[in-house]
Amino acid sequence: MHDDVNALLAASSRGESAAQDRLFTLLYEELRQCARYQLRGNAGMTLSTTALVNETYLKLAAASQLSTSSRQHFMALAARAMRQVMVDHARRVQADKRGGGAIMVTLDDALPENPSDAIDVLALDQALKTLEQIDERAARVVQLHFFGGLAFPEVAEFEGLTVRTVMRDWQAARALLAAEMTPAPPRP
Repeated sequence: MHDDVNALLAASSRGESAAQDRLFTLLYEELRQCARYQLRGNAGMTLSTTALVNETYLKLAAASQLSTSSRQHFMALAARAMRQVMVDHARRVQADKRGGGAIMVTLDDALPENPSDAIDVLALDQALKTLEQIDERAARVVQLHFFGGLAFPEVAEFEGLTVRTVMRDWQAARALLAAEMTPAPPRP
């Protein structure tokens, strides 16, 4: 399968749409797993795993060429597209409900005990934008691990870092994101 993916990535980079379709078919279950990972712990989510994968496919297929060098790179692009789809969906839901019904996700590997432990996707997206300005590498680690569903060794390989460095970046990013997303206490 590894050789098939690499051949399809090369063909897709040349703009062969049939290769792009075959690539999605070959990686469909992996994309579904990534989508399930991103959607876990959602409170009142109206976007299904299948819908997220399909929307991601449409978003990536709209790009005439996918310039990717590896499966990890492709999955990183797919994860970024999934994040954009989730943020767009959250914005539509909020617009429909005038501020209510934000999509919630967790930054932990375990599901939240109750919905109040989940995180608003729009707030997470804004916090990630802040993190990108402070530490681009840590933001990429979050993108690849949290949104891409890549294991820390895969993130390390993709980024050309040690697993220990990736783990430090992950811990620092989680702390910054938590601080960024914690509402300020009301003023007396």
